[in-house]
Amino acid sequence: MKKTDKYSDQELIEAISSRNNINPAIRFMYDGYYRYLENYVLQNSGSTDDAADIIQEAFLVFIKTVEENKYRQESGVKSFLYSIVKNLWITELRKRKSMGVRNEIFEKEKESVSQDISQSLAKHESRKLIMDLFQTLGDKCRNILLLFYYENLSMKDIMEKEDFSSEQVLRNKKHKCLKSLIEKIQSDEKTYSTVKNALQYAG
Repeated sequence: MKKTDKYSDQELIEAISSRNNINPAIRFMYDGYYRYLENYVLQNSGSTDDAADIIQEAFLVFIKTVEENKYRQESGVKSFLYSIVKNLWITELRKRKSMGVRNEIFEKEKESVSQDISQSLAKHESRKLIMDLFQTLGDKCRNILLLFYYENLSMKDIMEKEDFSSEQVLRNKKHKCLKSLIEKIQSDEKTYSTVKNALQYAG
């Protein structure tokens, strides 16, 4: 049994491979290499939380590599962990960039729909008609749209009032509500005509 708190690379490999006192060996790596690995993530657009997630994943990859006898020891444990962290973080950044582009397109489309509906609702004075339309969407949608369009509350205020976990979740729900409203109006010729006349009257 190992008595000291220091391990050579070979001793680390043996501890992980045999799973004999593996926890102290892993703790030694965390204590000795964590800050070094964290600095890479922090210096490349990451947060401490990002670093924690990436480093944990890197350690799991390293342990699995050793257990499957795929670690060739061509580089030291510290360097090998660094290369794993680097590859994992680069992959994550690429994923985020791709997701960011998709989200930007999605947000622009949502804002366009929201703006169109907002302008239409702002023009007409037939509150009862709109109330009736909102009512058909369900309580949650009705509350969101009323609070936003008629009480002029901010998304943050509505999020707290209606108990949403985040503003993004609320925005997604509001978008779905508006989409349902559009579909109901367009699918019913009579309703569409009534709303159109009310908007023209208000204009």
